[in-house]
This record gives sequence, C-alpha cells and structure tokens, in this order.
Amino acid sequence: MPEIPYHVIGGSFATALANPLAEFLAAHKKIPEEGPAARRSSRRRRLWEVPHKFHCPIIGSCFEVGELRALMAKAMHFPPGTTDFVLHTTAVGACETRSQLADLLQRQLEKRFQPSIRHLSSHKETAALRQQWLAAVRSGSDIPATLWAIWTHPACDSQLEHELYADIHMIQHQIGSGIRTDRKTLERFKEENRKLRQHLDKAQGEAEAARREKAEATQQLGQRIAELRAEQVGRDACIANLTAQLEQLRETLPELRDRQALARRASDAEARLATLDAHIALQKREIDQLRERLATQGVAEEEHESACPELVEETPETLSGKCVLCVGGRSGAVDAYRQLVEQRGGRFLHHDGGLEESLHRIDGALAAADLVICQTGCISHNAYWRVKERCKRSGKPCVFVKGSGVSSFGRVVGAACGTDDSL
Repeated sequence: MPEIPYHVIGGSFATALANPLAEFLAAHKKIPEEGPAARRSSRRRRLWEVPHKFHCPIIGSCFEVGELRALMAKAMHFPPGTTDFVLHTTAVGACETRSQLADLLQRQLEKRFQPSIRHLSSHKETAALRQQWLAAVRSGSDIPATLWAIWTHPACDSQLEHELYADIHMIQHQIGSGIRTDRKTLERFKEENRKLRQHLDKAQGEAEAARREKAEATQQLGQRIAELRAEQVGRDACIANLTAQLEQLRETLPELRDRQALARRASDAEARLATLDAHIALQKREIDQLRERLATQGVAEEEHESACPELVEETPETLSGKCVLCVGGRSGAVDAYRQLVEQRGGRFLHHDGGLEESLHRIDGALAAADLVICQTGCISHNAYWRVKERCKRSGKPCVFVKGSGVSSFGRVVGAACGTDDSL
C-alpha cells in the first residue's frame, strides 16, 4: 500500500507564539515510557503511544468542545478568551508525549468507552477488527468508541490504522457538510417555527378571548340561575304561606262548605224568583192585551165564550203558554227571539250563557223552562255542559243550534209548535 500524505493539525509547539499554553507544553513534555517495541506487544496502547497524526481525529471525535475545555482547565491555566481552535491544537500537541493532560484524557477515554473496549478485547485478528469498524461506519453509531478501541488494540496494524484514519477523516468532512446543510435546514425550520409560533400565539389569543367570553357568559348564566332559584324559593315560600293561611281560614270557618251551599241555593232561588217575576210580568201583559182587544172590539161576553172553542182548536198550533228558554244568542236579537215566542203564545226566558250573567242563575231558568234552545256558538263551555247535563237529568227537550240568527231560532220555535215558519 503506497504511502499517502496526511496533513494533520498538531506537531511541535516549540516555535509557536509565546503564550501560556505553549509554555505549559514545553514544561510538561516528557519522553514516552515505552518505546516503539511496545507497539506490537499484547497490551493495549496509551494515548501518547498512538501515532501523533491520529491524535487530531481522536480529540475531535471523542470530546466535545465544552468537555475538552473543562478537562484542560484541570491540568493547565489558559486565558478566558482562548478560542476552541487553540484549545484543540493544544490538546493534540499535548498528546504527543505523556503529560498531565494526556493522562487526564487517557483516563477519560478508558472510562467512557469501557464497554466497547471490553467487547473488542475478544477479537484477536485484524480482519475481525476491520469488520467491527465497517459495521460501526454503516450503522453510524458508536463511531468514537469503536475508533478508540481499535486504534489502541494490540492487533491493529498500520494498514488498518490508515484505513481508520481515512474513514474518520472523510466522515468528519461529511459531518461538516452535513452540519452546514443542517444549519440551513435549521434556519428554515426556525423561520417556519417563528411563523407557526405567531399563528399559535394568534390562535391562543383567539382561544383565550373565546374562553373569557364563554366564562363571562357562564358567569352571567350562573347569576341568572341563582336569581331564578331565589325567585322560585320566594314563590314556594309565598305559596306555603298562603296555603297555611287558607288552612287557618278553613279551621276558623268549619261551616264554610255549608255557607257556600246556602249561597248557591240562594242564587238559585234568586234565579227562580227572577223567572217568576218575568212570568208574572208576561201574564200581566197578556191580560192587558186581552182587555184592550175586548175594549176595542166591543165583543160581548157571549161572543167571547163562543170564540173560546176556536182558541182551543188553535192551541195545537201554538206554544200554549209553554216557557221557552234561550241560552246564548246575540244580545241585539233577544227582542226578536222574545217576539217570535210570544206570537206563538209562549213565554220567553233568556240567559247569556255565562258571558256576563252568573251560571248559578241558569239553574232556576232551566227549572222553569219547558223547552231549551241552546245556541252553542255564543256560550261558554261550562254553560254548554251545564245545560246539557241538567236537561238530560230532568228529561226536558233541548235543541242545540250552531247559528244565532233569528230565522234559525224561528224554525226551532215553529217546529216546537207544529209549524215550520221561519218568519
């Protein structure tokens, strides 16, 4: 395998610019305890026994900048403004021989990569080490640990050393290129993240505003519910108070039901009295009409008696003094209803069906009536059922008429007296 020129960072720092790091290296530089013959021994090599050109990738791959700065601060003093590049080259130069910093780095590497060192210690051939290295490169994991364990392994020859150096050199270049690409990607991601953060802040602001509005609405609803509950409690208390007062009144008036029954009976008696008064007034009017007819015609008593059989013959065609009760109807047509009934020799009673008059008065009118004409379109439901029930119970004829016209009323009256004259 031809020799390949390697350009590495490091070398002698004896001619470097005067600085504390160069002075430290000159003061602590030591001669290796073991010569080149130990390279092929059965024990593993130390950091300062590895060829110096390999120290740069070892330091660069196995230590982060912050960690390297902390380790070097334990072994030497350097100005606070020392750059990472100067620290790296100083550490590489310190590893050429055994020094305090080299010992510190050696212990750190052995401690950190102990699992890989123990795993590769079972491999005794160079080919096996090469396969382990290729597997680590393919997987991209544990490269620093594998690199350190193989470079310090007793079975690692010069050819494998150069292969590892070439691979790690290119890997570092690829990593640098990848870092640049990653930085661009990172910048793009940062910009996207900034925009997304703005959208997120805006969405969070809108969500917070919506949450506040909802919280305010919920609070208002809660207050309204509390007010309604308070009103309900007040109403319940008022109802309970009124109920208690009602019970007290009932206890103080044990005969209240009897008084109510007497009041209803008195109302019915007033209704019957009104009916009788109306009947008496009607009889008086009939008497007056008869007297006037007798006075105007000058008919003798004999002629009057002879005319009686004719009246008896006409009675089947008249109401013959029957009382017709009209429940409901238009108030303006009551006089026309009355005239139709009286023309057929009947007596007329009227009740408005509970619109203005009390329903208790209708019982007396129903008791005095021989025929009930109920105009269903002009009465209340209570009056309708009351009339229907009383007529059914007493067996009195009751005609239900939907219309409230005079003609329909005349047809019902005509049918009751044996004619169909609608007038």
